[in-house]
Amino acid sequence: MAGQSRRWMILLATVWIQAFTGTNFDFSSYSSELKAAMGISQVQLNYLAVASDLGKAFGWSSGLALLYLPLPAVLFLAAALGFVAYGVQWLLITSRIALPYAPVFMLCLLAGLSICWFNTVCFVLCIRNFSTNRCLALSLTVSFNGVSAALYTLVAKAINGSPSSYLLLNAVLPVLTSLTALIPILRQPPLSSSSRRRDTHIFLLLNSIAFLTGLYLLLLNPAAPNPATSRLLLAGALILLALPLAIPGIVVAREWALRTIYSSQLEDSEEYHDILKELIPGDGELENQFLENNPDINERGSLCCCNALIAKDRLVLLGEEHGARSLIRRLDFWIYYISYLCGGTLGLVYSNNLGQIAQSLGWQSHTSMLVNVYSSCSFFGRLISAAPDMLLGGRVSFARTGWLAAALVPMPLAFFLLAADAEAENGHVLFAGTALVGLSSGFVFAGAVSVTSELFGPASFGVNHNIVITNIPFGSQLYGLLAALVYDANGRVLGSWHVREAVAAMVVCMGRRCYSKTFFAWGVISMIGLAFAVLLYLRTRPAYNHAAGCGTPRRRLRSDCEDFR
Repeated sequence: MAGQSRRWMILLATVWIQAFTGTNFDFSSYSSELKAAMGISQVQLNYLAVASDLGKAFGWSSGLALLYLPLPAVLFLAAALGFVAYGVQWLLITSRIALPYAPVFMLCLLAGLSICWFNTVCFVLCIRNFSTNRCLALSLTVSFNGVSAALYTLVAKAINGSPSSYLLLNAVLPVLTSLTALIPILRQPPLSSSSRRRDTHIFLLLNSIAFLTGLYLLLLNPAAPNPATSRLLLAGALILLALPLAIPGIVVAREWALRTIYSSQLEDSEEYHDILKELIPGDGELENQFLENNPDINERGSLCCCNALIAKDRLVLLGEEHGARSLIRRLDFWIYYISYLCGGTLGLVYSNNLGQIAQSLGWQSHTSMLVNVYSSCSFFGRLISAAPDMLLGGRVSFARTGWLAAALVPMPLAFFLLAADAEAENGHVLFAGTALVGLSSGFVFAGAVSVTSELFGPASFGVNHNIVITNIPFGSQLYGLLAALVYDANGRVLGSWHVREAVAAMVVCMGRRCYSKTFFAWGVISMIGLAFAVLLYLRTRPAYNHAAGCGTPRRRLRSDCEDFR
């Protein structure tokens, strides 16, 4: 019983870590001040945002560290990297020190790397302790990463801090959170099996609490006119984050009741379940039998679709392991890569530019509110990505790649609305567009974790997903540079500074011309991402249908990251 309760404490520790380590999402809250303090152009500021995303390209280093170091050591190394990276930037933005551009670029890269290390620690903890429900655990954990910006905004308001205070909070709060999460991590339970059905009920309860937390931050965060009110709201948010602490007690009480009151019935049901497991062959065996009996599955699919592009070299089975070399040779991988590049990554670039977007449209005083809207909606998008598993279960058979394509539909609509908005006088379109982009990109970020595992194998997930997310720094550079060039071309020089015998000028742009062309271009790009996502769905639908049915007794893919035998 103690082991079961400790499993849930581990999950809550990962939730707390994720909630306070999504420090890249508040970049737009202090980006204008950082730009002014360094006296750099919008293009140079974009490179700093790219540097933070570039840290994800070195995510493999966290896996390497886990091979030689205990997990708590990796956790505190991540905290140390973030403390140094953000702490030095805070000294810079508050004029306590002066640094040239290159070291600041490296500091931003270190900050992004620390986030990646935190994510790896959380993923490993979820996979180790929730082998049969790892996707539900990962989805819940990743969701709270999206609410970080809203929490940091509330903390900054509570201390009546300036935009520079975000950097100080980014440096200190992850260290404090790591210390808080250390005790449950050190007391990890031994590996044991658990009831999937019982766990699903608890996950449903945890997701309900998470939904209330996100709703609380979205609706009440903007209603904090002064530090005193912000402190009360912050206390409420912390209570909601601590509320799941009751879950381990519920688990212990429930286990005790089952053991003492219904022990005989439970033993009979477990014995019957074990007999069924012995009689029913593994999923891999059933899939092999199906392929042996149906060797023309690809041909039939091709005839039904009447499209060579859909049928060529497509996946037949889910969960087939792909090494790095075989991965990059698959057409499905590149279709998936482009859909992510033109979808979720585009939403991340939008969030990085929110500070300048708000400033150019005359809404600079509402930047924190915009960041809160994006963060909260990204959180809801991540949370919704688990809904097909928990609510629909095996009753509705629909490929996860189809859900991913559906999640990308709001993004082009949002960008075209923003491009068509005349003057953004009342800000309704700006806030609505920000909400849609956050919702769409949040779903992609969380859903992609399961899709990568399903399409290319769970055992190779660590390497394969790091390859997939290399699109983030590439897209951040490409889309951010496009936005920066349009911004600088329509702006005016506000001032100049002498930096190492060169003159650096800060360009400020005001009006809708600063981003209207960028929004339209981003809308077209997101349409391309949607088209590739639909193509991926059409190509992988037969494999999902086969896994969900095809005469097998397993009616699953509810646990989308389960090991495929």
